[in-house]
Amino acid sequence: MKNGDFPMIEQGIASVNMCVDIFLACHDAINQGALIQRTSRQDKEFHFQNWFEARLQELEIHYDQKGRNSYPDFSLVQNPEGYEVKGLGWPGREADYDSNSQVPTGYHNGRTIYYVFGRYPSAVNENEYPVIDLVICHGDFLNAAHEYVHKNKSFTGFGSYGDIKIRDRKMYIAPTPYGLLHGTDRQITLILPENSSPEPRLDPVGHLIRTETNQLIVGYSFDMITNQLTPQYGNNPSAGQIHSFIAYRAKGILGPQVSLKNP
Repeated sequence: MKNGDFPMIEQGIASVNMCVDIFLACHDAINQGALIQRTSRQDKEFHFQNWFEARLQELEIHYDQKGRNSYPDFSLVQNPEGYEVKGLGWPGREADYDSNSQVPTGYHNGRTIYYVFGRYPSAVNENEYPVIDLVICHGDFLNAAHEYVHKNKSFTGFGSYGDIKIRDRKMYIAPTPYGLLHGTDRQITLILPENSSPEPRLDPVGHLIRTETNQLIVGYSFDMITNQLTPQYGNNPSAGQIHSFIAYRAKGILGPQVSLKNP
């Protein structure tokens, strides 16, 4: 297997039992009214991460929680899985999100990566509030490329004295499942690759196909005189390749079918 390949695909059927355990724990917590606890109004990030962390603790799942800018937010100890958690205030920005340090992907540093998106009321005075809805998705649903490695680079020489450093620190803006899908509002949804192992605790509610684009962005340049940012493109060797996913809900839970807004 080459470095950067995704082992789950090569093995055919991918085991997702722990991911399903975590999804169902989130499902039960929402239905039982487990609230997000906000410690301060300045907390825009960790309140929902703390809510998710409580689900891992309930399941007695061991994990490594790293620093503020670490990726993913939670790396499991027993299984090579990682969970990146994104809380979204609603109403508010929900179609995409900022990813400062890592472009989304389903495989990173030997781990399968899942993304946890949860929406909560954005205009509340109380420091306790519910999770409105939730989507856990395999990272490949957001981006199936595994080879790209994020690095911040810099050089010196800018300015009238030539001693100012320019640091290229990329900000990625990726779509959320709420921006990509119909049928996730006020629902609790899990999105897994189609080749995942059968799971009797779930019911399928949608078949989702994402198709790789013809061209990839392979670089960009910035003109310091005109302030123009120019992308550079190259042919995608996997152009047209499809990636199939299944949307699930907890068994017996009725709700709308899940479909892509732009199939």
